[in-house]
Amino acid sequence: MNEQDIIASGLLELYVTGSLSEEDRLKVETAIQEYPAIKEEVEKIESALMQLSESASAPVSDSVWREITAQTSGVRTLDHKPKRRNWNAITGWAAAILCFAGIFWMIKQNNDLKDRIRVTNTNNVVLKEKLENTETKLAENSEYLEVILSDDFTPVVLPGNEAVAPDALATVYFSEEETVAYVDVNGLPEPPEGKVYQVWSLTMNPLTPTSIGVLDSYDDNEYKLFKIEIIPGQEAFGITLEPAGGSEAPTLEQLYTLGTITP
Repeated sequence: MNEQDIIASGLLELYVTGSLSEEDRLKVETAIQEYPAIKEEVEKIESALMQLSESASAPVSDSVWREITAQTSGVRTLDHKPKRRNWNAITGWAAAILCFAGIFWMIKQNNDLKDRIRVTNTNNVVLKEKLENTETKLAENSEYLEVILSDDFTPVVLPGNEAVAPDALATVYFSEEETVAYVDVNGLPEPPEGKVYQVWSLTMNPLTPTSIGVLDSYDDNEYKLFKIEIIPGQEAFGITLEPAGGSEAPTLEQLYTLGTITP
């Protein structure tokens, strides 16, 4: 803590009244040596306590003092007479110490409570974010499961190209009515840096490829299932590896998978 934090914390008042633990007392004494402002604040607190204790003791008026002097003149005093204690002053000091200790204990409790509230609020925000992420993933899973199991979507398996990626595999779930498709590329290797997968729909006579999607968010898609728009009348689907941003025409030398739609 810096000097302002220490002054605002209430530790100095507890230090003056002797209510600190050994560890906190050592911290305050170190701070007093290090920061002149803290030393000055401690002296102000001690002065305030002295004034409070003195105000708690009722002063003796001048007339009473004169009466006492007149009555005791000529009286011989005994040697080694014990000094009479000022119980009013002692009582004032004790009351002041208890008062200050109680006040600063409450301040410390209030600060601790505020800290706990801040921690709880932070934890609640984190939990809320986790819950929202979980709900989003559940919604995505539910949507994907619906697609895979639905009779409205036709699966088309795209085997790997023997010359380029014989072990590659992809599946397209498409719906002519909804003109959308879901492309599952879990069976494709991760694209190299600076490259993306591009999905093409094809008609055979004549052979006409049409780009229907560039999978440029491959790393961010946890399930590797991409939703794309398609056009009616396609007879096959293919996936090629293209430079970032995609290509106008497919690079056939990088044709990873190809599959035809069974009538």
